[in-house]
Amino acid sequence: MTAVPLISLFDALLADLDGVVYAGPHAIPGAVDSLQQLAGLGIGLGYVTNNASRTPAQVAEHLRELGAPAKDQQVVSSSQAAAELLASLLAPGARVLITGSPALAQEIELVGLTPVSSQADGPVAVVQGFNPAIGWKDLAEAAYVVSAGALWVATNTDMSIPQARGIAPGNGTLVAAVAAATGQTPRVAGKPEAPLFHAAAKRLAADRPLVVGDRLDTDILGGNNAGFATVAVLTGVDTRETILAARTAERPDFVINSLADLHAPYPAVVHTDGTYRCGISTARVSGDTVHVHGSDDDLDSWRAACAAWWAAVPEAAVPTEPKLEWLSH
Repeated sequence: MTAVPLISLFDALLADLDGVVYAGPHAIPGAVDSLQQLAGLGIGLGYVTNNASRTPAQVAEHLRELGAPAKDQQVVSSSQAAAELLASLLAPGARVLITGSPALAQEIELVGLTPVSSQADGPVAVVQGFNPAIGWKDLAEAAYVVSAGALWVATNTDMSIPQARGIAPGNGTLVAAVAAATGQTPRVAGKPEAPLFHAAAKRLAADRPLVVGDRLDTDILGGNNAGFATVAVLTGVDTRETILAARTAERPDFVINSLADLHAPYPAVVHTDGTYRCGISTARVSGDTVHVHGSDDDLDSWRAACAAWWAAVPEAAVPTEPKLEWLSH
């Protein structure tokens, strides 16, 4: 079977941003070139982000500064999803405490609600999104309002966020602080819920979108929840090891090193009598061990290992890590 470029199987790419296109302010090597190639192939492009610290227009501007193709309407954010969720639950003009960025407040205004900054303003709801400037006083204000019985919506609950210097605490850690103080749990508007992905696909009129992300618990789970094909990329949070151990709901259809691999031939995994072959690598499961003939620095070896392990453990409600035995070809 002749391998074809992975992206050629789809009519649109729905890309996460942090850890996929950029880390902090800088583009990940090869990402911009890979995105630029899509238009010439007739493949749509949308950006689906859980980061609610900036408006879609600001995100699009940043992408253009990096050289990536991006119109404002190509960016679909969890702040938009949170605003739409709140608008569906509250009366027009209702007051919402903003525990997040000015960009989040703007989205709340756009749906006809009133952003406020204090319990003294009489909010009936709290919306919490990522903002690097959030401090203890902001979290305390949210806790006071949530404890008093207000509706609580989180844009997302990502526990970490890739930055130029490494992995940093994400919005989920800030949400967890309010949850610990109040004993309450928020409604989550962004990934891994499906509507964010459906909205992005609808904007592109895409029938066969491919979701690419670096996080199993948001990007891949969300894409799977939406019924779309998913590809995990190894430039952000999750690793080859965590992908292999992934619970069933978070297993991607494909695994690539970086966005550049979208345009490279993707070898099919072939199954014969319990042995799974990808390229020249093979994998076979015995008990709780995956025996891999191949090199641990060859992604085909990990693709074969994933196929073998996932077939052996088809229903995993929690991450299940096998032992690995590496054998030479």
